[in-house]
Amino acid sequence: MDGTRPTNPPYGTAAFNETLRRNKAVVCALSASYISTFAGYPLDSLKSRLQTTKTPTTVLTLAATVYREEGPIGFYRGIWIPLVTISFVRAASFTIYTETKDAFRRRNYLNRDSVVDAALVGGIGGAMSGSLISFTSAPFELVKVRRQLEYTIAGSKGVTLVKPPSTLDAVKEIIKSHGSSGLYTGFRLHFLRDTLGTGLYFLEYDGMRHLLGRQRNGEQGPTPSWLPIHSSLVPFVCGSLSGVTSWAMIYPLDVVKTKMQQRALAGERYRSVRETFHRLIRGPDSAAPKTLLAGCARIYRGLGVSAFRSITTHGLLWTFYDLVANYIDRLPPLPDDD
Repeated sequence: MDGTRPTNPPYGTAAFNETLRRNKAVVCALSASYISTFAGYPLDSLKSRLQTTKTPTTVLTLAATVYREEGPIGFYRGIWIPLVTISFVRAASFTIYTETKDAFRRRNYLNRDSVVDAALVGGIGGAMSGSLISFTSAPFELVKVRRQLEYTIAGSKGVTLVKPPSTLDAVKEIIKSHGSSGLYTGFRLHFLRDTLGTGLYFLEYDGMRHLLGRQRNGEQGPTPSWLPIHSSLVPFVCGSLSGVTSWAMIYPLDVVKTKMQQRALAGERYRSVRETFHRLIRGPDSAAPKTLLAGCARIYRGLGVSAFRSITTHGLLWTFYDLVANYIDRLPPLPDDD
């Protein structure tokens, strides 16, 4: 021992950089998801309330009511559920998505330099991701809905809620009332929504990114001359548009799912998907809407706030995902041993 420190420690900066490269999808997903989830959660909470309220109201009126009755914490009720579970759900989702795309690339399937191939591979990867992750995410989302709708559920039971239960108490209440399987209340709709929604989302995102200059190897080329934005804004634009449009297509399914879960958690009589959908269109007055547009307006109530949430969360998600990915790609490689 000569008292000198080794110049190449067993786990130094170079080795850490290599670990980041090997787990690039996980690191990018975690970093971007925490930021986007925190930014968009108040809008998600308002969306769930708008979907289930029986009295027509505006977003601003509802937000004022939540602030007056519950304070600022009301907008973030249940946020620990997505923040805690995001470490698994987002990381696993992006890993499945990227691994599926890599498998197609290795086998030279749908590998042409065309928007159709790029979109199809992204859609297949997204559908695989959404379907597999739904088995784990369903209980957490149910508890999140339970926390967001505490006052609505209590009102349905005729109970005055003085202090809302904690997340752990909400889980215990669901298991006590419905058994362990109660955590999967509404799972079929959740599975269908996540499979279709995630597939459409990644299909649109990869298709738009290809149209806006991203090559099949992942490198971002120059944006088209007709697009008046800087290339650094492409992830935000594509993420926002794909999030809004894919969500709009599956929004009625999500409304029905949330309403059925609310009724089940409140102990109300079971209604089928068809009956729930019909009553949501018909409205609380039990009279058929005068026009098809009026019926659609009922089922799409809350879409405006959901659209704004999608623009915020998905735009930030892909912006920070690309920023972290580019940072990792620029890290110096692990030096070769002499």
